[in-house]
Amino acid sequence: MDIYIKPKKKASLLNRKEILIGDVAEIIGPKKIEKMKLQTLNQNETNYVVSVTDIIRRITDEIQNATVSNVGETDTWVHATWRKKRPRPLFLWARVAAISLILFFGASTAIMSFHTDGQISKIFERWHLLIFGFEQTNPPIIAIPYSIGLAAGIIFFYNHFLGKKITDDPTPIEVEVETYENDVTETILAQKEAAADAD
Repeated sequence: MDIYIKPKKKASLLNRKEILIGDVAEIIGPKKIEKMKLQTLNQNETNYVVSVTDIIRRITDEIQNATVSNVGETDTWVHATWRKKRPRPLFLWARVAAISLILFFGASTAIMSFHTDGQISKIFERWHLLIFGFEQTNPPIIAIPYSIGLAAGIIFFYNHFLGKKITDDPTPIEVEVETYENDVTETILAQKEAAADAD
């Protein structure tokens, strides 16, 4: 019997007592393989590494004369978390509000600092003099379109408006988060492999 497995690079489990093959790999073969137990989880540990050899060994122990072909990763990082209680809605909204305020005032301060360093008000006054032929302090005819353009630029750069994505492209934050998660996964797999070799 030919069985094909495609292990994932990372799997996350929440409030689970054991790792099943279906948690860490896609299977082309009998459905019962997905329910096969690989490892029991310990609540004091959060990071586990499942090798493709563990998956193949488990399948061949259960199904005689099985030929297992791997078309995915060689190691899977399993991140297990346990939550005893769901956070209260009021506490959750308070956290969201606090983080939003910190981000709003932090971003505002960064933009204002940049504009102060670049002396943007003087630049606007120079542009006003060049275009209209006379000086004006903080000319609104230039400052207002600039502010609208700045907001539009931020919206298009982050690809979100009112909670919806403008295009299907990943946002810069999503790209950075994906890069960070890949780096974390590679580091944890390397550490676990080094620890296993040391033993």
